[in-house]
Amino acid sequence: MNAEQYLAGESKHVEYKLTIPKQSINYTKTVVAFANCQGGRIIFGVENNTWQVKGIPEDQVFVIKDAIANAITDSCEPMVLPDISLRDYQGRTIIDVAIQPGMQRPYYIKSLGRDQGTFVRIAGTTRLADEATIRELMFEGSNRSFDKAPCLGLTITDEDIDRLCERMTDIAKGNANSGESVKPVTRRQLLSWGVLIERDSELLPTNAYAILTGNEAVRSVVQCGVFKGNTKAVFVDRRQFTGPAWELIEQAYQYVLRNIHLGARFDGVYRHDVYEIPPDAIRELIVNAIVHRSYIDHSSIQVAVYDNRLEITSPGRLPMGQTIERMKEGYSKIRNEALASAFEYMGYIEHWGSGIPRIIEEVTAAGLEEPEFLGGDTDLRINIYRDTQDVVPGESLNDVGNNGLDVAKSMVSRQEIDPDVGITTGLRRETDSDVGITTGLRRETDSGGETVTSDEVQTTYQQRTSILGALRIRHELGIKDITEVLGVQERQAQRIIRSMADSGLVRRVGAGRTTRYVLPDNNGDERQ
Repeated sequence: MNAEQYLAGESKHVEYKLTIPKQSINYTKTVVAFANCQGGRIIFGVENNTWQVKGIPEDQVFVIKDAIANAITDSCEPMVLPDISLRDYQGRTIIDVAIQPGMQRPYYIKSLGRDQGTFVRIAGTTRLADEATIRELMFEGSNRSFDKAPCLGLTITDEDIDRLCERMTDIAKGNANSGESVKPVTRRQLLSWGVLIERDSELLPTNAYAILTGNEAVRSVVQCGVFKGNTKAVFVDRRQFTGPAWELIEQAYQYVLRNIHLGARFDGVYRHDVYEIPPDAIRELIVNAIVHRSYIDHSSIQVAVYDNRLEITSPGRLPMGQTIERMKEGYSKIRNEALASAFEYMGYIEHWGSGIPRIIEEVTAAGLEEPEFLGGDTDLRINIYRDTQDVVPGESLNDVGNNGLDVAKSMVSRQEIDPDVGITTGLRRETDSDVGITTGLRRETDSGGETVTSDEVQTTYQQRTSILGALRIRHELGIKDITEVLGVQERQAQRIIRSMADSGLVRRVGAGRTTRYVLPDNNGDERQ
C-alpha cells in the first residue's frame, strides 16, 4: 500500500491520529481490533477530521515512535508486534504503525480483561466485541471449528445415529446423477467429518449433529419475508422455518420460488418457462448461508423478497483470512468444517469455493446485475436485483410446482395438465410471438374464451406441490405437519390432503390421530 492509498481517508483498515494521545488506550484498542480482524494501520501525523497531513515534529519523531511501541507491547494480550516505520510525505514525517491479522485470537487490552477489552473493527470504527464475537475469535485462535465441538446437554442413541446415516444417504442418492454410485454414510464417516466425536469409547454428538438434525440445542432458524416496496416498512408475508438443515434449504428455496415471477420464452415452437432469478443461484445462496453462517451468533438467516431484489443475510463476520473480494474470486475459507463435509457428500456443495463465482456467472448470464455483496464485519448480505420487464403480468411462481416442475407437462385438448399434482387447469396460454413471452391466461368457454386470473387453480396447484415437495424431503406428514407447510387451519389442511389421497397423489397410513400421509411409491414403508 503506497502513501496515496492509505492517506486517502479513514476506512476499515486505516485510522488517523494527529499526535500520540495522552492515554494510550485511545489507540491500543484499535491495535487489538486490527489484530482481531483483517489487520490495518494507524497513521500518526494526520488530522482525522480533515485528513490533512500535518506531520510529526522532527525533534519528537523517535520519542513518539518508541512510546507507541512500548504502549502496544505492554498493553495488548497476547502480545502484538507492530511494524512501525517513518515515512516522508511532501516534506512531512508521518509514523506508520502496521498491524497484521493475529493468529492467537482474541486480542484484548490487558488492563480491561478479555470480556471488556476485546475490540473489533466494523466499517471505519473500533467497537467493543460482544460475547458471540469473542467466542468466535476464541475458536479461530485455537484453530478449531465450532460445529466440531461437543454439543453440551445433547444425548443420542444408536438408533438416532442410524437414522441420520440413512437420511443423509437417501438425500445424497436423490441429489446424485446415479444413486447407485453413492456409498452409504457410516458412523466412521460421521466421526471423520466431526459430526460425532468419541470419548471413552462412547459416541457423542457435536454441534454439527444438532444443526443437521434440527435439534434445538443449537439455534438454526431461517426467517423468510415478502415486503411491499424496497424497504422493510410493509410486510406482505412472513414465515419462520426450523428443522434439519436440508429441510431449511428446501423450505426457504420453495418460499422464494413462490414469491418471485415466472416468465416464458420460446425457442421456435418450444416454450421454456424462465424464472426471473436463476433457481440454481437461489438454492446455492441459501445453501451457502446455512453451511457457512456463524452458529455462535444466535441471529437468524434472513431471506427477504422486495419489489426490486432478493436479499439473503447470513449471521456472523467473515472467517479469519476471508474477504468479500477473495470470496468472489473463488477463495474458500470454511468456518463449519463438519457441515461443509456433510453437505458436500449430500450433493449440496460441488467444489469448495466454486459456489460464489458460479452464482455470479448464472445471475449475469440471465441478464441481471452482478449480485451485490455487503458487510462482512457482523454479517454477510447478498442482493440479487430483479428485472421485472419480462415478467408475465399477474403470474408468479405460485403457478408452478415444487423442484422446478413446469406449469404445463402436457397439452391435451387446449387444457394444461400436470400429472405430478393431478390438476387440469382448463386454461389456455396466450402468447406474443413477437416478444416470445406469455402474455396472459384464457379460460375456454362455450362462447369462445375470456381472460381470467385463476386464483383458485393457482392456490390448489401451490398447495399440492408444496405438500409433495415436503413429502420428498420428510417422507411422511401428519396433519400438523401439513398445516405448517401450507400455513392454513387444520380443517382446510384435512380437506386438501383428503382430496389428494382420493386422487391417488398420496397414500394414507394408519388411522385416527396416528394417520400420516406418504407418497404412493412408498409401498407402506416410511422411507422412499
